Amino acid sequence: MLDAGCPTTAEPRGDLPKVVPMTALQVAQGGTYVALGDSYSSGEGVYDLDKSPVNDGAARCHRATGSYVPLVAATYEFGGGTAFYACSGATTRQLLTGQHGQPPQITRVGPAASLITLSIGGNDAGFSKVLTGCIVKIPWSSACVDQDTAVRRRIDELRTDMGKVLRELRVRAPGARVIVLGYPRPFPEHPVASVDNMSVADQRWLNGMTRRLNDTVGAVVAEFDRGIAAFGAPGSAEYVDAYAAFSGHEVGQPQPYLNGLAVNMEELTVNARSYHPTGEGYRRFADLITKQVAAGPGRPMHNHRLVTPGPA
Repeated sequence: MLDAGCPTTAEPRGDLPKVVPMTALQVAQGGTYVALGDSYSSGEGVYDLDKSPVNDGAARCHRATGSYVPLVAATYEFGGGTAFYACSGATTRQLLTGQHGQPPQITRVGPAASLITLSIGGNDAGFSKVLTGCIVKIPWSSACVDQDTAVRRRIDELRTDMGKVLRELRVRAPGARVIVLGYPRPFPEHPVASVDNMSVADQRWLNGMTRRLNDTVGAVVAEFDRGIAAFGAPGSAEYVDAYAAFSGHEVGQPQPYLNGLAVNMEELTVNARSYHPTGEGYRRFADLITKQVAAGPGRPMHNHRLVTPGPA
């Protein structure tokens, strides 16, 4: 006999998909790891020792397999793999405009990016030229600290371009975690002897400028992340303070994590790998980054995913 009246409602086939919050680690691993930045990220300090660099030297970006980037990539399984675009000599502005005939690093970032790392700011402050001025000088002259006013001004001006970089990354990869790595203190906290033609006063001053640069970049990143959190938006901006990361292994110490001075006296120029991390230094950087990836921004993430319950 046929049933009369309205058709019966079919029984539901299990629970509906649920929206669940993601952990910081899940967010980082969900897509592509994109590594941007300057020589401290590209691997300048170990590039000339690299038998299989990530790009050939003609590109002048000097991406090395000894950088922290491949080490981070080997620690975690990223759903979209790893893209390595850090370039030696980059400034914050060049992240947006390009350098050495290469496309702007920022254009390499897309919505599939889930983790972005970068170190930036040292070239904005002019640290390479500052270092040359400190080293290639008449001993006991004040050529190093005489640069104080100019360096402070350049560091202060960095705030605007750093903000632009973070905003552009946010537009291109709104759900990504952005981790900005600071710079290590180049000399012991309490230097006691001259190193590489730099007096104790010079070393203290350079340490102080590194601290000032880190504090400036860190403040911009922290303020940006507060804005993300206030709106309950996905993604994050995180800062890793590396100032004391090489403590006990600064330039002048028995086992330094930074290359010492290599200078061309004919041209009065400092070799690019001078005062850049050694292999041990990059391994220390990798340790800092991997721990930050696992720890997260120190606040709840607002990224979510759909989870379909399995059969009972």
